[in-house]
Amino acid sequence: MPKPEKLLINGQKIKPGCAIRIDLPLPPLYCGAQLTMPVHVLHGKKPGPRLFISAAVHGDELNGMEIIRRLMLLPALKDLHGTLLAIPMVNVYGVLEKSRYLPDRRDLNRCFPGSPEGSQAARLADLFMTEIVGKCSHGIDLHTAAVHRSNLPQIRADLDDAETLAMARAFNAPLLLNAKPRGGSLRKSAAEKGTTMLLYEAGEALRFDKHSILAGVQGILGVLQQLDMLPGRQHVAKQTGKPPMAHASTWLRAPVSGIFRSVATLGERIERDAAIGSISDPSTTAETQIHAPFSGLIIGRSEMPLVYEGEALYHIARLEE
Repeated sequence: MPKPEKLLINGQKIKPGCAIRIDLPLPPLYCGAQLTMPVHVLHGKKPGPRLFISAAVHGDELNGMEIIRRLMLLPALKDLHGTLLAIPMVNVYGVLEKSRYLPDRRDLNRCFPGSPEGSQAARLADLFMTEIVGKCSHGIDLHTAAVHRSNLPQIRADLDDAETLAMARAFNAPLLLNAKPRGGSLRKSAAEKGTTMLLYEAGEALRFDKHSILAGVQGILGVLQQLDMLPGRQHVAKQTGKPPMAHASTWLRAPVSGIFRSVATLGERIERDAAIGSISDPSTTAETQIHAPFSGLIIGRSEMPLVYEGEALYHIARLEE
């Protein structure tokens, strides 16, 4: 069996069998305070894939931070084959401000692969691609819905690729959504580097959701075992069948402004024309019913009762039969 290679991150050599934390230096705050991106490194004694787990690419998406905290405490990782890089806060600036964005108001997940001489977002993206993604064979990026929205735990990935599909099924989320990566996203840039990636969406911004966190930890363990990075099968809940898959999804938007009341819940299967909510005019007794435009599964929902015409209310996936 070949020996695992030494790993080099930020100029630091990491020998097989080491478990350390490395702090990637970031531009300081304008008050002069130093800032770093923490990276937990588990470099196994035995060879295997290199997997990164990243969270808080959007600074207000916190579930992933807790998923990584719980994952790193698991005794099962002592038997790791290969290498695990866990980054609980990619967008440290956004976490400090409880904001999705960087201080320059850019969305980091639209700025990959970045540039060492570009904007603040471009430089952060370039650092992450150079020190993390470029050294890994696989990756899982942890997200939540945007502010005032909730997402059903789901995997978004290029499911037309056999290796990616195998990882997605091993994660065993309640839904697999076949979604091509957007330009400027971490997922697209990773694919161009040859790194196989999943994106896990679950929960709401600025909130911890117990179910989403537990599903995330179990899902990562499932992927680690599918990649033969963990021996045995005792760490993961037994799968009862293949998770449902969707190749398309649509946001249903508010036809009028007013007070939104939802009847349908996340994860609910709905039939075409079913009444799933309503919008009322607070100054009159007028009420507009919201009906499902097609049959499917609700994978995202607005949590804000106050809505304007055109705002997104429900994210509905079209399931394969």
